Amino acid sequence: MQQQQHRQPELVEGSLPVFVFPTELVFYADEQTSHKQVLTLYNPYEFALKFKVLCTAPNKYTVVDATGAVKPQCCVDIVIRHRDVRACHYGVYDKFRLQVSEQSQRKALGYKEVTATLRPSASQEPSSHRSQDEERRLKEQFAVSEFFEQTAPCQTESRPVAGGPSLLTVLLGLVCMAALMLPTLGEQEFTVPVYLHLSINKKLVAAYVLGLLTMVILRT
Repeated sequence: MQQQQHRQPELVEGSLPVFVFPTELVFYADEQTSHKQVLTLYNPYEFALKFKVLCTAPNKYTVVDATGAVKPQCCVDIVIRHRDVRACHYGVYDKFRLQVSEQSQRKALGYKEVTATLRPSASQEPSSHRSQDEERRLKEQFAVSEFFEQTAPCQTESRPVAGGPSLLTVLLGLVCMAALMLPTLGEQEFTVPVYLHLSINKKLVAAYVLGLLTMVILRT
């Protein structure tokens, strides 16, 4: 009970970091297997979360279990199917928003946006697209900076600018982010060596550590 009292003030609306991977969904018109994608929502916290999936183009997709709950230090898979594969949708970027809240509250504690796009063929993918994808993955490794952006308004009012997390904390956070972006064991991902495919338990550990680091950063 005492832990809950200390943690409650930190649960400010919209400030809770949400861990969802991948952060981009790519569907290919000529690959039937790619029409079904899986988003994994991680909960590294010590309290359960409710989630809701919203979409900017709901007529184009089917979301299995668009609402649900995630137990503490667990994860859930959210299946998304593209149901309107037509040439007129090629290159159009849609967005999914995963919104989370504590089970005892209605207000949204945090959210994460995931982009989705339909492309004609993986084999005909231009090199420019591939380079953009690689650049996007590198940017995701530095997504820890989002934590600073989320807490900046309250920090500028009550804390000196000189305060901040240590370099070790940031580096450890980047390592955890990189681990979560690696393919899960059993996935058919040929661009990444098999020995870099991580089990779901290892990803849960990385998500848990990243959650702890986030709490430390929010308190600094």
